[in-house]
Amino acid sequence: MDRGSLPVHPGAGRAAPSDHRTAAPPVRIRIPAIGIDQPLTGLRVQQDGRLGVPDDPGDIGWWSDGPRPGAPGAAVIVGHVDSATGPGAFHGLSTLDPGDHVTLMGDDRSAITFTVRALRQYGKDAFPDSRVYATSGPPALHLITCTGSYDSSRGEYRDNLVVYATPRDGHGHKG
Repeated sequence: MDRGSLPVHPGAGRAAPSDHRTAAPPVRIRIPAIGIDQPLTGLRVQQDGRLGVPDDPGDIGWWSDGPRPGAPGAAVIVGHVDSATGPGAFHGLSTLDPGDHVTLMGDDRSAITFTVRALRQYGKDAFPDSRVYATSGPPALHLITCTGSYDSSRGEYRDNLVVYATPRDGHGHKG
């Protein structure tokens, strides 16, 4: 990832209050297909209107003011693809296939498993903000990292990868 932020559509800074009462905030992510099992950090929309990214390339963060996993709208999880010193936490994200699973554990010991439906690459200047940062509609999970060619003059990748996933069984479960 680059410059410490991702685009967010105007007004995406907070989800509807009901989202926070219907689902637990996620504290851990597991993606067995790429060997991820680690805690999540909270990320906020910054003053420039862009979603922050984890400070450490090995960390994975979630949009803490956005929809929670299993609530209406898209829970958004962000990780770096790499850094100056090596691979980032989401280095293997592009190798996921439709049908792979992602499980998020909530702070109330609940777990919800999502099934990967599609992987899409978008130029940063053509990023579909309102689709990726959906605050209403069916529950979904969107995983984001950088991809494509690296623009050394701008110090960033030209594209973002978004992994789209939907709840496996439509509901979380106690674990």
